[in-house]
Amino acid sequence: MIALYAGSFDPFTVGHLDIANRALQLFSQLVIGIGYNETKQGEHTVEERLNAIKRIFAGNPAVSVATYQGLTVDFAKSVGAGVLVRGVRNGTEFEKEKELADINQAVSGLQTVMLPCRPELSFVSSSMVRELQHNGFDASEFLP
Repeated sequence: MIALYAGSFDPFTVGHLDIANRALQLFSQLVIGIGYNETKQGEHTVEERLNAIKRIFAGNPAVSVATYQGLTVDFAKSVGAGVLVRGVRNGTEFEKEKELADINQAVSGLQTVMLPCRPELSFVSSSMVRELQHNGFDASEFLP
């Protein structure tokens, strides 16, 4: 089965990598979808994010990486994904992700598999990495 792991991934962190690798233990194919909105400016361009994630998974035929606009469920259907994958770091995120999973299931029939992050990665987020980098800190230990 093809699974879609979607996000902005600005940047793609070691936490994202862990969720992707664990999803590959459950599904035969993983599409990493980089969603973007032209009205929102990210720290890294969509092309930079796409190329960085492609480099990480180079040589792994089970992983493809693409960008998309619009609803995640529409993109999932366009790539033949039968399930959505989400990572969850804490209870607050779980509530938000459950609501999203319920909406996605209602409008598309797609199920969501939520994978809890490993405890040692629970504090790693893209926004934390961006903040550290913005203030001159070497955040490379949080990036693949």
